[in-house]
Amino acid sequence: MNLEGLHTRTTVSFQPSLALDELVINGHELTGKGLERVSGILDIVRSAAGLNMKAEVISENNFPTGAGIASSAAAFAALALAATRAAGLTWDEPAISRLARLGSGSASRSIPSGFVEWQMGSGEQDSYAVSIAPPEHWPLADCVAVVAAGHKATGSTEGHALAPTSPLQNARVKDAPRRIEICRNAILQKDFEAFAHIIELDSDMMHAVMMTSQPALFYWQPATLAVMQAVRERRKNGQQVAYTIDAGPNVHVICQKSDMEKVAADLAEIEGVQKVLTATVGGPARLV
Repeated sequence: MNLEGLHTRTTVSFQPSLALDELVINGHELTGKGLERVSGILDIVRSAAGLNMKAEVISENNFPTGAGIASSAAAFAALALAATRAAGLTWDEPAISRLARLGSGSASRSIPSGFVEWQMGSGEQDSYAVSIAPPEHWPLADCVAVVAAGHKATGSTEGHALAPTSPLQNARVKDAPRRIEICRNAILQKDFEAFAHIIELDSDMMHAVMMTSQPALFYWQPATLAVMQAVRERRKNGQQVAYTIDAGPNVHVICQKSDMEKVAADLAEIEGVQKVLTATVGGPARLV
């Protein structure tokens, strides 16, 4: 579910005067692994466009970076679109989705519009994301309960590398096609109960893998659990709410758009919740 309201804005400028690629995120210049990942995407674009210039990349988020709110997905989706256009390439949506995937797998899903599915494919060329329903198909909202806005100690890339050390990972991967089919059908049929069950199961399974990896990763904080428990209790009482958690402590609470303000207000009252960000279903990555 792509979001309207939480966004990353990225500008890419290829400049003959630059000796090296430069990366600035939220006003701070980054080097090291972060810059290396960005340069890797830029190298692909340069090769395709026949450019030999380095680039200045300036990116800004209106939500916390590196805190488990898909900042990498948004960043690499924006980078893929901005870099190809800056280089004069007119790639179609699947090609840009494939490029974004090389920076962050989840970034492939941030390219198309609305409700999106990342296709496994059989190789590099057919592993990209497609829209399965437009934003207006189902007026949902995402209320992000922020319990920790700081940069997490272990990033998603490092956490993913540890997943094979968990005895639960093989079972999680083997069951993935079943969960995806249930989720896809729930979205297309607008079946909130089925949707809630499967996204919470999928989230819990991912965190169970992280908690049983070597070394173990524990992203949840007391407030994370408090939000999860509150969501399940409210759903038992008839409210259409469900949670999902990325690789971090913050909780995405999905609800009907008409209930967004009330759900956000309720979440803000839970001890340990610092703030609540809200967003609705959004369109594709776009030039501005």
